[in-house]
Amino acid sequence: MLREFREFAMRGSVVDMAVGIIIGAAFGKIVSSLVNDVLMPPLGLLVGGMDFSKFAVVLKEAAGEAPAVTLRWGQFVQHAVDFVLVAFAIFLLIRGMNRLRRKGKEAPAAPPPPPRQEVLLEEIRDLLAKSRG
Repeated sequence: MLREFREFAMRGSVVDMAVGIIIGAAFGKIVSSLVNDVLMPPLGLLVGGMDFSKFAVVLKEAAGEAPAVTLRWGQFVQHAVDFVLVAFAIFLLIRGMNRLRRKGKEAPAAPPPPPRQEVLLEEIRDLLAKSRG
């Protein structure tokens, strides 16, 4: 059973998937930093520093040691806004990468000119065709 597990774990697709997950986690940190540290400060200035996460509706007041029951709809809105910003940031990154990739493929190299012998043979062929016709 141990040998079978080792064969399974060392299969190429499992290792590739593990590498993808690790890189994805690191990329997630980069995107989160982009959103939190680069995009959110100017956006916060635009909306006057509004933080939706503090908005809530109290369903039941705190009684004794029991905490209040709240419906934190603002937290949901904040997470939704964060999601949209993260999705947009990823879209922009992927779009930029695709443009760079297309730039490298846009200019196909012109085919090299045919060898001199081939050009001469084509001229001879054309002259023979004219003289027969």
